[in-house]
Amino acid sequence: MSQKGFSHIGLSTLDLDKTRDFYENVLGLKPVRCDTIKVKEGGQIRHIFFDTGRDQLLAFMEARGVPGVPVEYDAGINRGLGVPSAFYHFAFEAGSEAALEAKRKELLTKGVEVSDVVDHDWAKSIYFKDPNGMQLEYCCFTRDLGENDARMQERFEVTIRALGLEDVSTLVSAKAPNA
Repeated sequence: MSQKGFSHIGLSTLDLDKTRDFYENVLGLKPVRCDTIKVKEGGQIRHIFFDTGRDQLLAFMEARGVPGVPVEYDAGINRGLGVPSAFYHFAFEAGSEAALEAKRKELLTKGVEVSDVVDHDWAKSIYFKDPNGMQLEYCCFTRDLGENDARMQERFEVTIRALGLEDVSTLVSAKAPNA
């Protein structure tokens, strides 16, 4: 069987209404399936799927009163794990450099804090966060990838700040095992 891409990516949220508003009204994704799932042992899970294009979906689940699921946790993943915001993220395809610039302007107009366009040599991207603190990206390829691209090699360097770590010592001490 050949790979055909993702069916869906599933994430959690503590506030499905705020998450839905952001993905539907700010990013323009269409909800295509919404469920309330009753849990026999108690509570419920609200579940929503957004169409991201090409038969691929993005899903969010919100647990309410489900035994064993904490009432509060960090749905931003990276913050909860204490790793840079770039580590766990996903990128939407922008389609072109012009569309990337247009999306950046649209997000800024809607009050979203968004990065400048970042040139990665093979792609350009913009970065921002959803209401859960999850890092998102719009990206477009600027050239075809070749064999040289597939070889692991040092190509550039970044600052701690570019990784989303303002104070790495605080982060490391807070998350160090057996500290």
